Amino acid sequence: MTPVRVGLIGCGKVGQIHAAALQGLGEAELAAVCDVSAERVRTFADRYGTRGYTDVDAMLRESKVEAVIIGTPHPLHAAPAIRAAEARVHVLVEKPLAATLADCDAMLAAANRAGVLLGAISQRRFYEPVRRMKEAIDAGRIGRPALGVFTMYSWREPAYYQSDPWRGKWDTEGGGVLVNQSPHQLDLLRWFMGPIAEVSGYWANVNHPAVEVDDTAVAVLRFQNGGLGAIVTSVAQKPGIYTKVHIHGTNGASVGVETDRGATFIAGMTAIVEPPLNDIWTIPAEEHLLPAFQAEDRARFTQIDATTHYHRLQIQDFLRAIREGRPPLVTGEDGRAVVELFTAIYRSNMEGRPVSLGMGAEK
Repeated sequence: MTPVRVGLIGCGKVGQIHAAALQGLGEAELAAVCDVSAERVRTFADRYGTRGYTDVDAMLRESKVEAVIIGTPHPLHAAPAIRAAEARVHVLVEKPLAATLADCDAMLAAANRAGVLLGAISQRRFYEPVRRMKEAIDAGRIGRPALGVFTMYSWREPAYYQSDPWRGKWDTEGGGVLVNQSPHQLDLLRWFMGPIAEVSGYWANVNHPAVEVDDTAVAVLRFQNGGLGAIVTSVAQKPGIYTKVHIHGTNGASVGVETDRGATFIAGMTAIVEPPLNDIWTIPAEEHLLPAFQAEDRARFTQIDATTHYHRLQIQDFLRAIREGRPPLVTGEDGRAVVELFTAIYRSNMEGRPVSLGMGAEK
């Protein structure tokens, strides 16, 4: 397969992860990088042996990239994504797809007009225990998925919010724990359970008085398949406990994954130090498999750099989708669904009522 010429927009902390993930990926050639900071892009380009730009249009025009990965702050995803799509360049965007539904819809419309792929990063879908759960659910081994629960008890130090000027503010981050730390698990919950019909939610800032946004949120969900769900997500538990997604089926069986242990990792600041593991597995005649699953996944974890490995797998899937003319595993529509979910939780809190999904962008 001919390598896809890839451009990287945003040379900050998460950009380092993407650049490292691209290294050694036969499907990719890192052809260009772009950032508003000339000093940062120069350092980044020198490190990875590529060409640097401070203007997206110049990069798209001169570098002949076929795809871009966008790792700018959340409210700044839409503009470069739309410009790339208009240049007939495929677009893979860090989570969340955007901070607003209006931005999501503009990005999707631009990609559809141009006939290019739009994908959203959700690399935890590629975790082996997550794929194991998805296979069991799709095979009907828990019956119909009837109850889905996402629980995160994590922590963010004040220094985290001070590490970049855009963090912790509504206008530059778009939200807090729902927008920044929860999209991976919100995506997994919906991937396992199916589309959501209605949500009731609340948010609060429990113990981060120096920031504007939520550090804690709760919600109850009703899925289109008749199933129910619950979300408790927080970065207010020092030093962090765990993050889990559990799915319970109509035959009484349950499957679950602990995606993160302790505080979730911070791109460019910490590493993933504990393996993701299945922590519940009660499918009839399969209960005895759980210790073997855990041993297998712990052994694999010692052989990889988990901070970049699963990004590499998702980037690989996206680049192969370009060459094979198929959708990627995580589409732009999947990314929009996550934004719609956290938007509905915020709206439910503001309006004091349940919110139906299937919403358009607010005018």
